[in-house]
Amino acid sequence: MRGYVALALFLALTVGGGALVGAATAPGEWYQALQKPWFNPPGWVFGPAWGMLYVLIGIAGWRVWHRGELQAARVWWVQLGLNFIWPFLFFAAQMPGLALVEIVALFAAICGFVAYTWREDRVSALLFLPYGAWVAYATLLNAAIWWLN
Repeated sequence: MRGYVALALFLALTVGGGALVGAATAPGEWYQALQKPWFNPPGWVFGPAWGMLYVLIGIAGWRVWHRGELQAARVWWVQLGLNFIWPFLFFAAQMPGLALVEIVALFAAICGFVAYTWREDRVSALLFLPYGAWVAYATLLNAAIWWLN
């Protein structure tokens, strides 16, 4: 039973934390005024996409914690911190160039997590693949916005 309480805590941290960060850094007039590339998705896409991804991130974090995979758990915490910092750099500080550097580090941490878990906990690695794909796309979007503005 303790394992499922921990799972609920991991999900509360990722989904709840992501929701709080999103609410604190909601795009405003500055973002609306930016030139965006043709592949910029409509705003309504981000909430459902991140909601699903935060569930997958939470489950993967719980799995590596539950299995005692310390190195993978460290990388998991690093990626979560980087994930939560990016919106503050991009939206709140209005620094897309610095946010671009940071999101590249986030993508590297995601890749590191997949590499650490691939042999011992393939499920956790697979749970991170949609997240990695989304962050790769977000990196391209961040780079395009930086370039255009």
